[in-house]
Amino acid sequence: MHVRTSARALAVVAALGLSVITPVTAQAAPAADADAPGDIVSSAPSSFHPLPGQPTNTKAWKVNYRSTTAKGEPNTVSGTVIVPQDGRKGPRPLITYAVGTIGMGDHCAPSAGFPRGTTLEANLIQQLTLRGWAVAVTDYEGLGTPGDHTYTVGRAEGQAMLDAARAAIRLPEAGLGEDTPVGIMGYSQGGQASSWAAELHGSYAPDLKVKGTATGGVPGDLMKVADFNDGSYGSGLIFMAAIGQNAAFPELNLESYLNPAGKKLIGALRNSCVADGAVLGAFKKIDDMTVKNPLDQPDWQQRLRDSQVGTRAPDAPVYQYHVITDELIPYGVGKQVRKDWCAKGANVEWHTVPLGEHVSGVITQSPLAAHWLAERFAGKPARGNC
Repeated sequence: MHVRTSARALAVVAALGLSVITPVTAQAAPAADADAPGDIVSSAPSSFHPLPGQPTNTKAWKVNYRSTTAKGEPNTVSGTVIVPQDGRKGPRPLITYAVGTIGMGDHCAPSAGFPRGTTLEANLIQQLTLRGWAVAVTDYEGLGTPGDHTYTVGRAEGQAMLDAARAAIRLPEAGLGEDTPVGIMGYSQGGQASSWAAELHGSYAPDLKVKGTATGGVPGDLMKVADFNDGSYGSGLIFMAAIGQNAAFPELNLESYLNPAGKKLIGALRNSCVADGAVLGAFKKIDDMTVKNPLDQPDWQQRLRDSQVGTRAPDAPVYQYHVITDELIPYGVGKQVRKDWCAKGANVEWHTVPLGEHVSGVITQSPLAAHWLAERFAGKPARGNC
């Protein structure tokens, strides 16, 4: 049992991207009048390495940029802008990329791992830079910035993704422009974020020239995902999500629901990356960590419904995929997102992945998703299969 648990925890780490190093501190020059979403608050040179010391022929910048909380209030989010140094003249596409679950501690943020080559999802991001595309990678709200990470809060994640793209376009050194074609991409937590970004584009960031969204393993219904994982090897994700929802909506008062064991677990998770979190939270049931289950309460239920994916149609084509045997995010949850989008008239190309698990889904499908985005950048029509 221990061996199996460890293997699965490591698999989750490999699929979702893990940073376990301390961020490199750099002197960042503040930008003036950073008042609008996507405006740069500060920027500093960084570097992008899929593996320790691996060269990538790119330039990278750590940026702090303005975004918006789930409640509509201004905040600051950190991220990384990566641009290939390939001698390309003229415009290049930009991908705004959201990583999968990496943990709750600031040192887990993608921007902390890129310089050291310890963010494993960087290998997938490199597939994009090798195509000549610029990439903006949000750290999400509360990772690398003060406060708890608003993990699984869909609106906050989607807005952070869209504003990362705006920040990349507004970063003079990146060499991008207002007409830059933009693709949205993410899997797992990043699938939730990218799906929300796709849905919010028209209302929140219509200035971005979004050509399409590639999204997979989408946790579209958080209540169903919580029920599925409660007491399993994926149950740590539930407790991290509780921290995230409480960070966005402090009136939920998570602390009041926790028993001593729950308080200890939540305290440990707040400073853990996903490797530790997967082990710490594995096989724990909500009822064993609480004096009463918050998911039975109307306010918690409403906040989880607020992060539902599928309530509005993306205004650009979508490539969506899900592993049929996904052991963390039920296949039916992803399929429901497709059904809801199709019912609202969205252009969705849906792919069932017949083999593998949650881990392998992002690895095997990333090249296909990138090819689909390349066709959108080339102006080819998207043929949905609703």
